Amino acid sequence: MNFDYELLTDLYQLTMAQGYWRSGKQDEQACFHMYFRNNPFDGGFSIACGMAQLADMVESFSFTDDDLAYLKSLPAPRGGALFDEEFLDWLKGLSLSVDIDAVVEGTPVFPNEPLVRVCGPILQCQLLETALLNCVNFQTLVATKAARVCLAADAPVAEFGLRRAQGIAGGVWASRAAVVGGCSSTSNVLAGQLFGVPVSGTHAHSWVMAFDSELEAFREYARIFPKNCILLIDTYDVEQGLENAITVGHEMAERGERLLGVRIDSGDLAWLSKRARKRLDEAGLADCGIVLSNDLDEHTIRSIKDEGAVISSWGVGTKLATAYDQPSLGGVYKLSATRSADGEPWRDRIKISEQVAKLTFPGVLGVRRYTFESGKIAGDMVYDVNTGVGPDERIVDPADDLRQKVLSGLSYTELLQPLARKGAVVLEDVHRDAMEARKRAVAGLESLDETQKRILNPHSYPVGLEELLSRRRRSLVAKLRGLE
Repeated sequence: MNFDYELLTDLYQLTMAQGYWRSGKQDEQACFHMYFRNNPFDGGFSIACGMAQLADMVESFSFTDDDLAYLKSLPAPRGGALFDEEFLDWLKGLSLSVDIDAVVEGTPVFPNEPLVRVCGPILQCQLLETALLNCVNFQTLVATKAARVCLAADAPVAEFGLRRAQGIAGGVWASRAAVVGGCSSTSNVLAGQLFGVPVSGTHAHSWVMAFDSELEAFREYARIFPKNCILLIDTYDVEQGLENAITVGHEMAERGERLLGVRIDSGDLAWLSKRARKRLDEAGLADCGIVLSNDLDEHTIRSIKDEGAVISSWGVGTKLATAYDQPSLGGVYKLSATRSADGEPWRDRIKISEQVAKLTFPGVLGVRRYTFESGKIAGDMVYDVNTGVGPDERIVDPADDLRQKVLSGLSYTELLQPLARKGAVVLEDVHRDAMEARKRAVAGLESLDETQKRILNPHSYPVGLEELLSRRRRSLVAKLRGLE
């Protein structure tokens, strides 16, 4: 999806960039990490998403003449131009040279572990921050919501939240993220075209209202779409709508066709769907499915199923595409190391805060995911790629260093994979494909313990700092606070 990303940023990123340039620091090397502090929706996991758009951003990043003319027009608060003409001329020739590593889309991820690592000239790393966070925060949030909905549904889920999504771009990327998280299709035709994801849909209440009778509307729809016939039965009265659908279902069967299902979009969905199932079975239409919609989320879906409703598929819109009950993931992008030039040793950087949760991690970080022989994942280690791992392969809870776990003897994989090298995207096509990401999400959720997938009060998954890194972080904090 083509988009101009270079000005999709906060103004202070550009003022800092000019500051680095005027200070002669534009080529000094930095390492930043993007991570989040808490799983959304009070859940036990998140699903990484947004890396395909991040790759698009890197590929198209350059300042155009129009961009620079706009920046040149910006006034400083106390008069004069905000940006130096010499700096803007320098921006015109800027080409990204950063290295970016990221978790592959569809991977289950957890708090306090890097999803993205950006290393390179500090000015460039700074310019990428806002757009990177925008891509990964929003799409990871929606993919996670979709995964929760699909786990609760345990049946195909169609996403159709475009009409109430947060704008055009938000709606398109939300549809893609929903599919990555597990949805089987989307109603968003543009998303289908752009990302190669399945699209689905039948008719609305207006179709029924456009005819003189509901039965006439159903018959005409079945005639035109005999291979895609799901009838919406709650325009006037669900019970009468169901009888009309049964009539059409029998007529279709006589023609060698099949009524795929009926959809209910209002009322007591559990009660109505159970009555509909009983009546369809009595009428000899046991193969006719029931589709439910109407402001659903994982909680309402679970409640409906707990009442014994048998549902063939679900349509989830507003509460999925907008991540209705939590509007932001809260991911952050923090500086963790600097050096004067390539080949020089890295110098730790750390932010100290009054809040323990906001204390950052130093170093150039990687993430190892350890796995039991059963295939279930055992724990994630955040470590410094330049200093290695201690013999015990021990992880330490960053919020409580008395909570530790030894992971030695288990197999592991590296979560951060190359996305860009020297500013050129190297992410494989298979890692940019939404349907492949969906497969990874499904497989990744299978690797979690059932207790970590609970909708309410899930068990926490162990993520910790490698023991040597934890000690180094503690020493840095003590030094900066004047304690040693």
